Amino acid sequence: MSFVPPGTGWPGDPATAETPVAHDPADVRRLAASCGTLAELTAAQSVCRACPRLVAWREEVATVKRRAFAEETYWGRPVPGWGDERPRILLVGLAPAAHGGNRTGRIFTGDRSGDWLFASLHRCGLAEKETSTHAGDGQRLLGVRVVAPVRCAPPANKPTPEEKTTCLPWMSREVELIAPHVRVVVALGGYAWQAMWPALKEAGYDLPRVRPPFGHGAETEVRYGDTPVTLIGCYHPSQQNTFTGRVTAQMLDDIFTRARSLAV
Repeated sequence: MSFVPPGTGWPGDPATAETPVAHDPADVRRLAASCGTLAELTAAQSVCRACPRLVAWREEVATVKRRAFAEETYWGRPVPGWGDERPRILLVGLAPAAHGGNRTGRIFTGDRSGDWLFASLHRCGLAEKETSTHAGDGQRLLGVRVVAPVRCAPPANKPTPEEKTTCLPWMSREVELIAPHVRVVVALGGYAWQAMWPALKEAGYDLPRVRPPFGHGAETEVRYGDTPVTLIGCYHPSQQNTFTGRVTAQMLDDIFTRARSLAV
């Protein structure tokens, strides 16, 4: 089998063999809306099969594998949000990496972007450990939750517009469930900045009439009821950005230090 069957003992697997499976966009909308808790929602996210191209790709990658991980079992399923269930800070990424989250079952875990991200979160007091290598490694986020607008690893790291739209209800419902606690949202990259606006709107946030442009360190305020929430833009800690110096460790630390100060 080219993916880990739900309920078979993978560390942190939120699903069981009885978890309902979404097979099309209508199923995603229905199941996301019906989930009353994060536990129910992450379980349903983790078994979704609504996008045929993404299902085929994630399972092919889990079968063929990268040479460095040839002896490992790959997760090969959608990667649900993870972290604090009452977060003050929400981190929004892009999608799981083919040999990162798609292998480990946890967003940003086991890839170079995650190496940079978790090291910075740890330095800023927002993660218990400076590394995140696999689902059972003991890593714990402190007041932080991480989500991705697209829950499956996409070919060439580029989901289609239809796939983004199909996956949106999962993120919107997750944002809605944690909204009473969140004070800061950090978008890791321009795609995350664009993707979070419709999710925030569907989750009940009051948004500015004109959407501000993305930039590293860009800030804008939205409201959830009477509560102000700050949105912060941050360049994605991708290898392309870190190798070229577009993103440095200090730049990430500055963003997360700012986020932590606003979240208190």
